[in-house]
This record gives sequence, C-alpha cells and structure tokens, in this order.
Amino acid sequence: MADVQILATGLGFPEGPVAFPDGSVILTDIRNRRVNRVTADGTVSLFSDTGGGPNGLALGPDGALYLCDNGGSVYLPNHSMGIGPALDYHGGSVQRIDRYTGEATKLYSHCDGHRLSAPNDLVFDKQGGFYFTDLGKRYARHRDHGGVYYALPDGSKVSEVAYPVLSPNGCALSPDETVLYVADTEPARLWAFDIESPGVVKKHGFPSPHGGRLVAGLPGFQRFDSIAVTASGNVCVATLTTGFITVITPDGDVLHQVKVPDVYPTNICFGGADLRTAYITLSDQGQLAVMQWDEPGLKLNYAA
Repeated sequence: MADVQILATGLGFPEGPVAFPDGSVILTDIRNRRVNRVTADGTVSLFSDTGGGPNGLALGPDGALYLCDNGGSVYLPNHSMGIGPALDYHGGSVQRIDRYTGEATKLYSHCDGHRLSAPNDLVFDKQGGFYFTDLGKRYARHRDHGGVYYALPDGSKVSEVAYPVLSPNGCALSPDETVLYVADTEPARLWAFDIESPGVVKKHGFPSPHGGRLVAGLPGFQRFDSIAVTASGNVCVATLTTGFITVITPDGDVLHQVKVPDVYPTNICFGGADLRTAYITLSDQGQLAVMQWDEPGLKLNYAA
C-alpha cells in the first residue's frame, strides 16, 4: 500500500465522501452542519448549508446528491464525537441536494408513520432506488432502535427492509447487486441481506436478530463505521478506535487491515480514472486523506 497523504484539514467531523472526475470530493461535515467541496489541491469551500447532521451522501440517477441527515448532535470542546441529540433535534431525514445550487429539499422524515431517528448512509441500485440505514439516536440512558430502509428518489415511496438493527451504519451493494452489506457499529459486525427484488430481502431465522446473515465480526474494542466495496467484491470497512480500514471477503475472511493516521476513520470511497484512488475521512482529526489502493473500487451507479 502507498503512504497516506492528507488532502484537506480543518474539517469538523467529515463523512460521506463522493469523488468526482476532476479530483474534487464533496463530503459532509456533521459537526459544522454543512456539506463541503474539497478541490484537488485541498481547498475547502461550502457546497450546501444543510443544517442538521449531514452524514451519508450519494449521487442519484438525476445527477443530484442524496443525503442522510441524522438530525444533529451535541459536540463538546476537545471531543470529536457527538454525544447525543442536538438541542434543536426533531428527528432525522433523507434529503435531495441540487448538484449545482446546493439547495437541499427534504424527501423523507417518516416511514409507515414512524419518525426516522438518525439516517446514516445510503446506496443506489441499478433500478434507481436506494437503500439507507438509520443508526438510531443515542441518549444518556437509552437509544432508538436502528433499521434499514428502501426508498425512491422522487419522494414517493419508502419501506422498511430490516428492523430492529442495533446500530446500522455503512451500507453497500455487491457487484452483482444480489447482496446488501450493512456494517453494525457497536458489535463490529458485517451483515449481509440477500436481495430478492428491489427493497425486498430474504430473512434468515434464529439466531439472526433481524433477518440478516452474519458475514464477519472483529474481536476486542473495535467498532464499524461506513463501508465501500471493491470491484472484486471485497468489503472495506472503516474501523473506529483502532484506526484501520478492514478488508473483508464476501466469505467473511479478513484479508488485511490498512492502518490510517486517525482513531476515527469514518468512510472510504474510490475515485480516479482507474478507481484505485481511495479517499478516507479521518474524523477525529478533521481531515480528508488520500492513498492508492491495491485493487480498484467498484464503480457506483450514477457516479459522475
């Protein structure tokens, strides 16, 4: 592996990177409640003043960006992680952001009459719909259940895929789109949901707590954040506390762990002409890192 280079600094709690052909990256800044653009030379500028808690980000079939907004959190000085809902928290949402003006429009705040708690990450399928996770807000003495959902980008339909899930975070599709992968933060487990049709998955019985099948887990005090899939189908999982990108095969074998200079690497995406340029959000230090990966990433549907 090549050395990790720091492309941008001074970010709040960066997440949700989306790479563009000109070498720029649009990413979220959860702490500062905004979406930023980082140019190829590392210049940071405001892309969308969303407010709330902008988290996961993806390009949709209409060329717009789609955002999972966790509703915002409280941040203390000298503490990079949020510690509970923001004072103005009223639930989370999924939003559409105009790619040219940065204007954000709310699409979903509820599913089947239930308020979304803290939408976290999303991935589009070839049919033009998207799966998204809801991490669930954490409070001082309790937490909301998390879940996995499927929605259409025109705001017309959202449905529950799996519920409850302890702490569903990153989500990604296998290259053939027969499997939805979901990273479960607190137990550091990678789950797979076998897709039968768009938004419908095969449910496995006991001992699965929600119908997914367990792919892999890590020992010790490690936690999973967001994920990306390579062209060969390996799953790259941002691993909190230990500061790695953990590479896991579809069969559940841990191929290797790539060390990064931060205890909270939160997300990874692939760009460049050969999709071997990995952009990694380093959220404890508030940085965007870049490095060359040992295999190409999977080209996402509707990528620029």
